[in-house]
Amino acid sequence: MSIKIKNIIPVTGPVITPEMIAYIRRYLQNDTELSTSQIVVGPPSIECEYDEAIAGMDILRLCKEAEAEGCDGIFINCFGDPAVKGARELVDIPVFGGFEPAMHLAMGLADKIAIISVLKNVLPMIEGQVAKAGLRERVCCVRSCDIPVEDLQQHDRLVAALIEEGITAINTDGAQAVVLGCTAIVDVAEDVQKGLLEKGYEIPVIEAAQAAVMLLELSAKMGLKQSRITYMRPPVR
Repeated sequence: MSIKIKNIIPVTGPVITPEMIAYIRRYLQNDTELSTSQIVVGPPSIECEYDEAIAGMDILRLCKEAEAEGCDGIFINCFGDPAVKGARELVDIPVFGGFEPAMHLAMGLADKIAIISVLKNVLPMIEGQVAKAGLRERVCCVRSCDIPVEDLQQHDRLVAALIEEGITAINTDGAQAVVLGCTAIVDVAEDVQKGLLEKGYEIPVIEAAQAAVMLLELSAKMGLKQSRITYMRPPVR
């Protein structure tokens, strides 16, 4: 069964490269199709609640288009899950952002999870997601590597910063696994995990976009989608 996944970029900035797409689809089946659409109205990056809000309408437009194209699942490519809940109400195919799949995967691998994201101003957003998901007892810290989205392609700098924050999370907060809290943080998880191992810390490091597309592929193959009791259709007006 061939699966079609739509990768929606919820920002207008040039944050996605062919190498990034190749990385996040690394573990998908060869016949799974991953196509990409990007919003045209919204912020250049999502780094606060305001950015999420103004991106929402165009994200929903692209979700409806993806369903009409015959896609089997939608990945809204942001750890903040912008418009994810609204999209689940709107379409009849599974929808994930970056947060939930990575957290579900991490919880099967460790008891105490650290989330490491980009700038400090996104930390309240992520802490709010943790609270809404009822994960306060499992998430021991939410930290930042203090690198903006536009600079995440500086590979060596990013890896070094994530390793440093990971070690602090382990020693200070008791972290047993690390979730990379931005879907634009790609092609570094293996290097960060290796770097932590070299320092004596054998823990998993989870890249959010990979986790999301893998869960979408699995959900589509199993014929699963969001509950219509939880995500009721928007009322007709």
